[in-house]
Amino acid sequence: MNIFEFGTGNKVMPNMKRKKFMKINSGIWIDHRNAVIVILDEKGERTKRINSDMERHVRFSGGAQLDSEEDISDRRFTNHLNEYYDEVIESIRNANSILIFGPGEAKVELKKRLDNEKIKNRLVEIETVDKMTDNQIAAKVRQYFQK
Repeated sequence: MNIFEFGTGNKVMPNMKRKKFMKINSGIWIDHRNAVIVILDEKGERTKRINSDMERHVRFSGGAQLDSEEDISDRRFTNHLNEYYDEVIESIRNANSILIFGPGEAKVELKKRLDNEKIKNRLVEIETVDKMTDNQIAAKVRQYFQK
């Protein structure tokens, strides 16, 4: 008797063990300048840093003549952030569970981006935390997923 894996067309013998489902947990500390991504899986722990290469967003103040400069600056800022968030999302695309934490608005903005992706249901929590070292970030992610 032959049994086929669904969608693959590969034969599977009834007494063969199926591969274990690989669980991947990700934690992201993020602000507008950089993201530290910690991936936990059966291979161990990996850390990746993504820099946005962006300086702090400057708001103009002034009259109508500066409105167009402000609009241009805002569009550049938003486009740059979108590229940055795309890179972060690509790094966690295979994660089963995602923890996002950080000090400012970037974590909420990333969550909104995830809501538009097919991975939004993998988000487990968003937390507000202060600046952390890479080692503190990795320890927090390990501790969170060991619950």
